[in-house]
Amino acid sequence: MADAGLLRFHVPEPEVRPGGTPDFSNVTIPKAGSVPRPEIDVDPRTIRDMAFSIIRVLNRAGEAVGPWAGLLSDDELLEGLRHMMTLRSFDARMQMAQRQGKTSFYMQHLGEEAVSCAFRKALALGDMNFPTYRQAGLLIADGYPMVTMMNQIYSNEADPLKGRQLPIMYSSKEHGFFSISGNLATQYIQAVGWAMASAISNDSKIAAAWIGDGSTAESDFHSALVFASTYKAPVVLNVVNNQWAISTFQGIARGGSGTFAARGLGFGIPSLRVDGNDYLAVHAVAKWAAERARKNLGPTLVEYVTYRVGAHSSSDDPSAYRPKAESDAWPLGDPIVRLKNHLIQRGVWSDERHTQAEAEILETVIAAQREAERHGTLHAGGKPSARDMFEGVYAEMPPHLRRQRQQAGV
Repeated sequence: MADAGLLRFHVPEPEVRPGGTPDFSNVTIPKAGSVPRPEIDVDPRTIRDMAFSIIRVLNRAGEAVGPWAGLLSDDELLEGLRHMMTLRSFDARMQMAQRQGKTSFYMQHLGEEAVSCAFRKALALGDMNFPTYRQAGLLIADGYPMVTMMNQIYSNEADPLKGRQLPIMYSSKEHGFFSISGNLATQYIQAVGWAMASAISNDSKIAAAWIGDGSTAESDFHSALVFASTYKAPVVLNVVNNQWAISTFQGIARGGSGTFAARGLGFGIPSLRVDGNDYLAVHAVAKWAAERARKNLGPTLVEYVTYRVGAHSSSDDPSAYRPKAESDAWPLGDPIVRLKNHLIQRGVWSDERHTQAEAEILETVIAAQREAERHGTLHAGGKPSARDMFEGVYAEMPPHLRRQRQQAGV
């Protein structure tokens, strides 16, 4: 046998680096309305191709077309538009607050607003999300008070988590928002376990797991798929593919699977890809997957194809690893602009009303910010009591914590 030569170590390379010309030619975008909508009880083996396509509803003219369209009324779409606009305005104010030193850390959702805002409207009361740090739209779309969110970001005296969580790591059982973990991918197995417990107890509530493209390389992601598929857990397994982890492109985590949705095929899980910048498509797919879970048909894996326009966080500089103009070249556009254009096309919205709504929303966000800052910010005003760090850890405080609290004088 001939000598094959020396082995070579392979490291995936992004299509373009800083200073280059953005290139999304590898992103195949099917025509809006062209991907079929299968029956809820479809055999996953018959829809394997859906893990490699992209479900779209809104076409370039702003029209809703195809079998996934028609699930939302004009009023529901107008509400969804306001939710996304509110999240974007909220983001801008909190990013500015971080730069002003009022909080230590912040993470924006710029360009990804449709994913969480639309998904939340597909769930029912009591369903539980196990989110990452970029799904605040789940709270915004469920009416969670912005003031409370800001109090948590500022870690002030009114922070519902008493300063014990990193800013933006919210928690609200009432709103179906499980405490965010800074250890990425842990929420995936937690969501599957919660869903299994719901089924064991003969409840009617389902779970939704959330993860970013980079974190799918974690072992927890694969463990969750094993348990979800084996026990047919009533869970929606969401993968938000925004093209970039904190500093690495999606190819590092994706490996040779082609798409992140394709990861579910080996587990027998029905797997779909959806245009994450299309509010109508996101809602329709979320509704389909949630109904499958609720009818004891097991898990669904959904990959949202979107783009992180901003930095990974307030601690990140994306110009170090991607072209500055790349977001402008993203072929799936801006989710807010696309829904706005659709509503204008339907005759229920206009550029003038949109401008007015932007001003009204900004005024509401600023008013909430002023109220939150009356309770304090990172370096000024009221703070949670040091006593709080000893509370809520055990049902009954053990002697060693009681002694530590006494030694701290709180």
